[in-house]
Amino acid sequence: MIKTYLVGGAVRDELLKLPVKDKDWVVVGATPEYMLSNGFTLVGQDFPVFLHPNTHEEYALARTERKTHKGYTGFQVFSSPDITLEEDLARRDLTINAIAKDADTGEIIDPYQGLEDLTNGVLRHVSPAFVEDPVRILRLARFAARFGFSIAPETLDLMKQMVADGEVDALVPERVWQELAKGLMERQPSLMIKALHECHALEKILPEVAALFGVPQREKYHPEIDTGIHTLMVIDMAAKMQLNLAQRFSALVHDLGKALTPKDILPGHNGHDKRGLIPLENMVKRLKVPNECSDLAQLVVREHILLHSAFELTPKVALKILAFCDAFRRPKRFTQALDVCIADIRGRLGKEDSPYPQYEHWLNLLKAANSIHAKSIAQNTENPHDIAQNIFKARLEKLTPVQLEKKGHLNGHY
Repeated sequence: MIKTYLVGGAVRDELLKLPVKDKDWVVVGATPEYMLSNGFTLVGQDFPVFLHPNTHEEYALARTERKTHKGYTGFQVFSSPDITLEEDLARRDLTINAIAKDADTGEIIDPYQGLEDLTNGVLRHVSPAFVEDPVRILRLARFAARFGFSIAPETLDLMKQMVADGEVDALVPERVWQELAKGLMERQPSLMIKALHECHALEKILPEVAALFGVPQREKYHPEIDTGIHTLMVIDMAAKMQLNLAQRFSALVHDLGKALTPKDILPGHNGHDKRGLIPLENMVKRLKVPNECSDLAQLVVREHILLHSAFELTPKVALKILAFCDAFRRPKRFTQALDVCIADIRGRLGKEDSPYPQYEHWLNLLKAANSIHAKSIAQNTENPHDIAQNIFKARLEKLTPVQLEKKGHLNGHY
């Protein structure tokens, strides 16, 4: 008898009373010929997946998988009308994703106790086959960030073994970035980084971030002390502020340079902003991070200390920073960087509600510097080589009273 079941994330999210985005179906007892004769369109290349003629949702024939070699692509797929629903669900990663719903009766089929783990907030592997796909480590970490669930001890042990066996080394950079990007956009992205750190995958996937854990900071400015913990707090604050992906990535990498601070100046971190550019460049190249994310991250890493120090700067230095940040041509990107600075300041123990008057001050400086008539200055300058210098002088004249009025208003090193 041919039976159809709703499976995977759709069932899980429905049970959690969350919005269901995509529906995936499994058909048990059917053949490709049966599906085609009923108007379905074949789209799967590696295994039989069909699109419904009306809803265009995916319907896959029940299947099993067998590991053939290392990596997440090393699988042989087998599909047959004889494969049961339980066998199909057994190949899934987590118990909470191995729950099915009968399309006809609405009955919940839960052969691997996913409902219990869903109730208790636990991420647990379905079978020992979990170790066969290293992407599952990334997915599990992402689910931790989405749902706030804990990892079952036996599953964490499996993840550690996978890392020790070199399975994570087979991950391609594009897939790592894809999962990282999704995890950063979840409700509590710190839990993704924590999960990867606990199973020792972080030092393989993001060694620049892993190096931050255990690095001390001045308790006066960072009551949480540990730089890795501070980084987790900053990305969670960025999520709380509903910042975009480029901003959340910037929050993740903003203090990479602290891992390279000479031991003789710890717990101080003078110069960590500039030191952070090299590890950032390495990460961006390795993971093939999109330009929008890497561009903003570079700006934040390089300038965040000076942006924090807005009230301590001379007018000329403040104007130069606006120019370095390309704030005149790209004001939106500049304000995005300032948002990350807010997350940085508030991502500290007990400092979650800290004011950040630097934000408004920088916008006032930018407004003042922009109040000149650059086109008129250019037209009235005889030597073209003097145009940039004359525009700078005019901007400085407008900006100076605004900066001097506030200079010394607030001091602090972050």
